[in-house]
Amino acid sequence: MEKFRFAIMGAGAIAVKFCEAVRLLDGCEVCAVASKSLERAKAFAGKQQIDRYYGDYAAMLEQENPDCVYIAVTPNDHARLSLLCIAHDVPVLCEKAMFQNSREAEAVYEAAAQKKIFVMEALWSRYLPAVRKVKEWVEQGRIGVPALSQFTIGFLAPPDPENRYQSPALGGGAAKDITVYAYELTTFLLNQNIRNMAVSAAWGKTGVDLTNHISLEFEHTLADLSTSFAANLENRMVLYGEKGKIVLPFPHYASECSLYDSDGTLVEHYRDEETENGLPMKFRTRWLVFARGARRALSCRGRIPWRVQSFLIGLMKRSPLFKKNRCCQKRLSQRGFPLLRKPFCVFILFL
Repeated sequence: MEKFRFAIMGAGAIAVKFCEAVRLLDGCEVCAVASKSLERAKAFAGKQQIDRYYGDYAAMLEQENPDCVYIAVTPNDHARLSLLCIAHDVPVLCEKAMFQNSREAEAVYEAAAQKKIFVMEALWSRYLPAVRKVKEWVEQGRIGVPALSQFTIGFLAPPDPENRYQSPALGGGAAKDITVYAYELTTFLLNQNIRNMAVSAAWGKTGVDLTNHISLEFEHTLADLSTSFAANLENRMVLYGEKGKIVLPFPHYASECSLYDSDGTLVEHYRDEETENGLPMKFRTRWLVFARGARRALSCRGRIPWRVQSFLIGLMKRSPLFKKNRCCQKRLSQRGFPLLRKPFCVFILFL
């Protein structure tokens, strides 16, 4: 059987992790890497033992015709490169946040739907064994119907105004880096319709959002999401119900979770003994799932109808807070905070 051939756009640290993960998989390889800098692509290829490298993204697509491209650049270029891959009939696995606003999401969705190309955001956390265990406990009613959910992620981001955390030009800000985890995991684990939403943000000197706070009213659960680049928060998620609580430490790369009864007594503790340091297994899990789907997509292209799953974060349009505060709304729009200016869309196309 021929190997599944990944190509990489971007030659940064996360692309190194991708290469490490692909080497764990039978039947997969990284055939080429491209970067805006040919020198950087060459250096990356040498270190990762990749045969071919390019200083032009389109040239790599045309000459390699890979089975899939992993997009590992900063968020500001995700939509453009996704569209480039789709134009060349190449499936896409793109790092989070896949889009900066709904306009980009709609453009990629329309192009992918028209050409029936597999497109997926690489937000791996929901596939982690510890997260799946929490999902299982919730669905089994081990704590009853969750009444309250609290989710916090925060760290002191490097202050350099030109880095990916602080630079508006690179798509910086907490919302696209860590708030996506909080929202995605909360909605995934609760699996309820959202009735109401309130959002607030604190801004840094460069104009990016440093701290986010989101209050979500689900059908049966109230959820509180706090994320920050400006403070070291206690990175964890806690779900409370009448029968007890579930604690998920470091939820975006979780390796363990705990179940307590209503008296606070530990009932069950789960630890993922196979994953080391979060990275190798998380990537291995994600790529295995993706590769199976992509292979099927490639073999069935044009013959099987596609379904579209969309997660819309309509923070500004749906938030009572910003609907009432027009002055704040105008200020946020001028600052260019995409999650507040328009709904943020994540489209996952699959068979």
